[in-house]
Amino acid sequence: MLINKKITFIVIAVALAIMAVVYFVFDPTTTRLFPKCAFYALTGFKCPGCGSQRAIHALLHADVLAAIRYNALLVFSLPFIALLLTNRYWRGHFPRFYSRLNSTIVTVIAAIIVILWWILRNL
Repeated sequence: MLINKKITFIVIAVALAIMAVVYFVFDPTTTRLFPKCAFYALTGFKCPGCGSQRAIHALLHADVLAAIRYNALLVFSLPFIALLLTNRYWRGHFPRFYSRLNSTIVTVIAAIIVILWWILRNL
């Protein structure tokens, strides 16, 4: 079991590193390598994820303000995403914290934030 966890961690870390290099080297605004948002193409409205690829590129180049302009929700949710991933990895050591962070109320609050972001960015 411990070996599977380590292998999974290594595979994820390598995949993230490769993705970081790709997003660092290639600018999503100028290359066709990255997919465009189908929701935006069909409706003309931005989805909650629109601008995420450009925001990641900007963050990797230490341009936090540009990243916030591209997708503020992504930028401000990164600490929460890191907490969720860390919490999942350490859930055996902190089961109560894991349960609270993965509770229905936290999920509902996150969904409400995403829906509000979706609405507000299209006004």
